[in-house]
Amino acid sequence: MAVAVLNTADGRAKTALSRGYAAEWFAARDAGVDVEIGAATPPDFPARPTHPELLSPRDVPRRKPGTPEGRAAILHAVAHIELNAVDLHWDLIARFGHVPLPIGFYDDWVKAADEESKHFNLMCDCLEANGSHYGAMPAHAGMWKAAEDTTDDIMARLAVVPMVLEARGLDVTPGMIKIFKQAKDQQAIDALEVIYAEEVHHVSYGSKWFHFLCGRENIDPKPLFHDLVQTHFHSQLKPPFNEEKRAEAGIPPDFYWPLADGTA
Repeated sequence: MAVAVLNTADGRAKTALSRGYAAEWFAARDAGVDVEIGAATPPDFPARPTHPELLSPRDVPRRKPGTPEGRAAILHAVAHIELNAVDLHWDLIARFGHVPLPIGFYDDWVKAADEESKHFNLMCDCLEANGSHYGAMPAHAGMWKAAEDTTDDIMARLAVVPMVLEARGLDVTPGMIKIFKQAKDQQAIDALEVIYAEEVHHVSYGSKWFHFLCGRENIDPKPLFHDLVQTHFHSQLKPPFNEEKRAEAGIPPDFYWPLADGTA
């Protein structure tokens, strides 16, 4: 199932497949079926539509958020992030199936993939309501780099993707909601508020399973987190941080502040 999603190029088709598989998974779980985790080899890079054109971050055009074009660019960027998140969560399931983990691990990440699929569709709906669509603008080519850099280390993947990249979403989403409130775009406000609420869960899944694996190996999680992020995330973390939501997701300040000021 995970590999089928990864090998589907069209965004709407990918997320429809993702949501369908998630529904199958939870129907089986709710029915008490003794589900088994299969084995498959995920692709090195997930299938992608011909558009958007993927550019180096420095080449992606910057638009002013106070303009309709700028707000459309924000929606497009979020849609691109959410589509990558769908693939990142299914890749986590497929790539690390050899690691012995409780069934709850799969419950969490199937749910996260399902919600990311919903988020992509919400962003596409907002774009289309404003006369645009996903693929109409260039997008960031580096979104999959975190997956490429952590293909052989599940703890590095959990540290970098949910606990750094998705936690960054908790920092920046309130500012995006404010932009759309100023523009009185209620559809975008509602969609971003759904994303903001549910992304806390995804960050918390990362923290939960990172700490679970550390506990199983009798490893102190904080220094390991610092080491993995410094090794696999090629930038310092950028304040300001949403400390309230990060705490709600199970990430205390002494995990991320040292990585922002270089003292870890």
